[in-house]
Amino acid sequence: MQTTAAALTMVRDDAFFLRAWLRHYGEALGRENCYVVNHGCGEEVAKLADGCNVIGIPGTPHKNFDMKRWRMLNNFVQGIRCYYDHVIVGDVDELVVVDPAAGVSLLEFLKAQPLRRVLTPVGLEVIHRIDLEPEAISDHIIGPRRHVRLAPHYSKPCVVSLGTKIARGGHFTQADKLFTPDELLLFHLKFCDFPSYVEVMNQRNAVTEATGAGVKEASIGRHWFAEARGEDRAVFEAFAEREMVDYDLTGVRKGMHRSFKARGETGFYEFARAENDQQMVLPERFVGVV
Repeated sequence: MQTTAAALTMVRDDAFFLRAWLRHYGEALGRENCYVVNHGCGEEVAKLADGCNVIGIPGTPHKNFDMKRWRMLNNFVQGIRCYYDHVIVGDVDELVVVDPAAGVSLLEFLKAQPLRRVLTPVGLEVIHRIDLEPEAISDHIIGPRRHVRLAPHYSKPCVVSLGTKIARGGHFTQADKLFTPDELLLFHLKFCDFPSYVEVMNQRNAVTEATGAGVKEASIGRHWFAEARGEDRAVFEAFAEREMVDYDLTGVRKGMHRSFKARGETGFYEFARAENDQQMVLPERFVGVV
């Protein structure tokens, strides 16, 4: 086992995203360095994650699901960090990648990073242009899907080599310095495939329905609720209306640093997360990276 980096996620039934997560981090870090919290002890999750460190927990519905989840993940991160230099933590549909232009693997990149930091990759949301990308995803996602949009909400402080607390949702930490390596990106995959999106959202809506709580009563991401879902095909058709621009992240990280500040009196730190309606096509060098 290598001791440079481990990856940690929590999953319940999301087989499509789990396969992508396992392929990416299993190849990059080795399955023996992947930690999968199996919410509900699902048989399919356990089978797919064979060779990883699978931690089964009860799947009892709870209105404060997200709060409990991140309390547990925080503790796991700090425990695993005793044995690794870096721990990558995030949702199962989020993958940290190194720009292939850097010429190094994710593991090689992390080996070269100083310790006692939290690294924040720039977030890119992979979107399925159903009018242009008819090909089904059979293994790798980038190839059949090449369109992305800048997603500041998913520029998450998720590569941890420092004792710190991560906020619910993984969007903020208590680390008071911002590190945004030029080579590091986070691909958010929620919208990368229309058929898989429908299936996953059906599952997540069922989970929130089982809690018996509404959006305003529960500590669960709003996007898990049927009432906040919208019409699926219309969501994907709207991607075609976004302005197309060249792939260029120049200035994005500078903007993050300029706006970095304390998040009120919470003890956490944040940067501006202004969304935009533009989309880009990933350069050819990214094909097959996830």
